[in-house]
Amino acid sequence: MYNFSAKNNAFYPDSERSTYESHGVWPDDCIPVPDSIYDEFAAAEPPTGKVRTASADGLPYWDDIPEATKEELIAAADAEKSTYLALANERIAPLVDAVEFDMATIEEIERLKAWKKYRILLIRVDVNTVPNIEWPIQPDA
Repeated sequence: MYNFSAKNNAFYPDSERSTYESHGVWPDDCIPVPDSIYDEFAAAEPPTGKVRTASADGLPYWDDIPEATKEELIAAADAEKSTYLALANERIAPLVDAVEFDMATIEEIERLKAWKKYRILLIRVDVNTVPNIEWPIQPDA
């Protein structure tokens, strides 16, 4: 048997209750639920576009995944930008070394210019304009 805490939106096995209580972390709003509720809301994958939440009666139900806030979208775009910049830096470093030691081929020099231009364009991307960001096109590796 399982218990569900609406406050924590989590299931707790009844068999572990004494351990939770001995550590003072058994939620005060836990209610026993049948295995069928646990199977539907914890053991199985959520339906597409749904997330488990708690209803007013303290039981779990599937609700629509809320749309991301502007702040969440900006944070995601900023992380994406960081990933692109890291890749650009990774591609640029050996090309710079080749140029610095006069070992670069004409193709490497051109690739270096393309990656540096790409990096400049990335740096100029304003993530605050999400979801209307126009990412620069990555050069060929």
